[in-house]
Amino acid sequence: MAVEKTIGSSSLVEVIDRILDKGVVVDAWVRVSLVGIELLAIEARVVVSSVETYLKYAEAIGLTARVA
Repeated sequence: MAVEKTIGSSSLVEVIDRILDKGVVVDAWVRVSLVGIELLAIEARVVVSSVETYLKYAEAIGLTARVA
């Protein structure tokens, strides 16, 4: 995937359109411990994409059942 550079500023609509077109995945894992005792563990995976982009991804990795 090539990186595209644009000259000038992008509007919020263009940024949202690009995010929904390409998709964004935020994967975070946090663990807080004190003296070897785990106090808090948070695991989060956030996926932001359009339905069309998600379905393409899901089909590519086999998450969707194919309809004959």
